[in-house]
Amino acid sequence: MHTATTSGLPRIEILGLAGALGDSASRRGARAINADAVAAETDVVTGATAFVVADGVGDHLLAARAARMVASTAARVGARAGARAGILVAQQVLLHEFPEPSADSVLVVAVLPAAGRPDRPCEVAWVGDCRAYRWNGRVLHQITTDHTVAEFWRARGLVPPPRMNHLVTTSARTVRAADIGYAVTGSSTGRLLLSTDGVHKPLGIATIKALLADGNTVGAIANTLVDTALRTGGTDNATALVADYRPPVPNIS
Repeated sequence: MHTATTSGLPRIEILGLAGALGDSASRRGARAINADAVAAETDVVTGATAFVVADGVGDHLLAARAARMVASTAARVGARAGARAGILVAQQVLLHEFPEPSADSVLVVAVLPAAGRPDRPCEVAWVGDCRAYRWNGRVLHQITTDHTVAEFWRARGLVPPPRMNHLVTTSARTVRAADIGYAVTGSSTGRLLLSTDGVHKPLGIATIKALLADGNTVGAIANTLVDTALRTGGTDNATALVADYRPPVPNIS
């Protein structure tokens, strides 16, 4: 298990014919505390790897502690039982350990298949406005849809005020099982990005695509995403986790 709130996530490599390599970066914006968190775990039974990015709700210590707890729990459970189960168990642990309503977080969970197996889908679950993107070498796909008041308005043909983009409609603390966002990709091969809104909202999809298409290491790309978001004028805490996944190479004799 690897978790972090302000430092980068240690590089994780699954050895074998296939695997995932992930790294992250996180910076404090114009906040008193960086309440973002990242986590990753590979389950010894399933062989799957879960990557998580969480964003604490609020600028205080309880928000940071909530983000760290839901990230670590969702990674541990997600790698064993799936992304959605990771969020549900994280909610149970959060409610048990932190009765204070101000201890809350949003998060996104991505589960990549075990190393050494044929290319299989990537499973993604989320609550709030953390996002998951997949770059397949040609096209950048935003997998998640923000759980915000702004998206609620847009889905009904209305134009929301800018402030509505920052008001989430679900969180780890309040979400019902039926309201957890869920998606499955057709393939896991390619580059995966998990980010807090401090990264993707200042940058926009064109810039994110250009940076993910860079041939640099996942760690360098994560750092560039975060630094660019803050230089562009972002004031929120900014966290990016980038992971590459490659399928097994066929043994042709």
